[in-house]
Amino acid sequence: MQRRRFLSALGAGAAGLAAAPFVSTANAAEGETIHWKMVTSWPKNFPALGTGANEFASLIGQLSGGRLQVKVYGAGEMVPALEVFDAVSSGTAQMGHSASYYWKGKVPAAQFFTAVPFGMNTTETNAWLYHGDGMKLWDEIYARHNLKPLAVGNTGTQMAGWFNKEVNSLADMKGLKIRLPGLAGEVMNRIGASAVNLPGSEIFTAMETGVIDATDWVGPYNDLAFGLHQVAKYYYSPAWNEPSAILEGTVNLEAWQALPEDLQQVVIQAARIANHAMVDEFALRNATALTSLVEEHGVELREFPQDVYAALFKASNEVLDEFIAKDEDARRVYESYRAFQQQVAPWTRIGEQGFLDARARVLGES
Repeated sequence: MQRRRFLSALGAGAAGLAAAPFVSTANAAEGETIHWKMVTSWPKNFPALGTGANEFASLIGQLSGGRLQVKVYGAGEMVPALEVFDAVSSGTAQMGHSASYYWKGKVPAAQFFTAVPFGMNTTETNAWLYHGDGMKLWDEIYARHNLKPLAVGNTGTQMAGWFNKEVNSLADMKGLKIRLPGLAGEVMNRIGASAVNLPGSEIFTAMETGVIDATDWVGPYNDLAFGLHQVAKYYYSPAWNEPSAILEGTVNLEAWQALPEDLQQVVIQAARIANHAMVDEFALRNATALTSLVEEHGVELREFPQDVYAALFKASNEVLDEFIAKDEDARRVYESYRAFQQQVAPWTRIGEQGFLDARARVLGES
């Protein structure tokens, strides 16, 4: 009830501001409704990711008092899953919802705006975006590609992935074919595995047919929805590769600049609400889905042995050092990211981790 009153009040306030909205490439008459398209990398209405895009679009409509309406298209409905960046940049659609590490071939530094191996957790990452230089750097880099970026969701800490055989030592990783995008994929290649990038819709079939031997996706909630427990027995944690994973919103920069300032603020605030709402949802849905996977479907939880983690950490540092040496934007973003992580990590360790350790001891949590 409080949330509905809050949205209603903001929507009424936005609707009461006189401004000429943007329709297509020309300013419309005062009071005319703006209609935008949002293309996504997710199957239509896919839990959390797809529904998160829907929630973002709905919030924009509510907060704008109906002045800005956004229609959401699932992967393949307007453009393929991995063509969202180009579609929004070119103006085929005004908005996109995806993950920035899919564009590493176009914008190498974009990978840092999804996840960094052994990087910050979700709270730390949001702090970097909103109170550090994260959003400033993201804006600067994407402006060159005719895009305005936004954080529109976060999966929280993910799982390390599904494997069709148990990993008992580093030797078991050699030659393994794994779906793993972004910087983490390069790390896997470095320790002897072979990483590929596939959209979510292709993962199940690739595992079922043996095209790949292992895969990451997100976490229990989304993995259960994809039925990955049907094609792999072993489920590994925690996600060294994606300790936090930002969901990216993009807006065509020309469309963005044509919006009146109050509607720009509507989009910004809707993104921030949707960002935190997804984190909250995953906290519950992952917990219930994990119980279902283990107790109902017999999934076996595992952790990588220490030699695998050590090799992944060493390779992560090597990959990152080499990566930032080749790309100036990547260097600037990574230096900002790493400096912020070093600044906030002591409090995370003493405060959050200290409490979780103490709670586990007294409550017998496992």
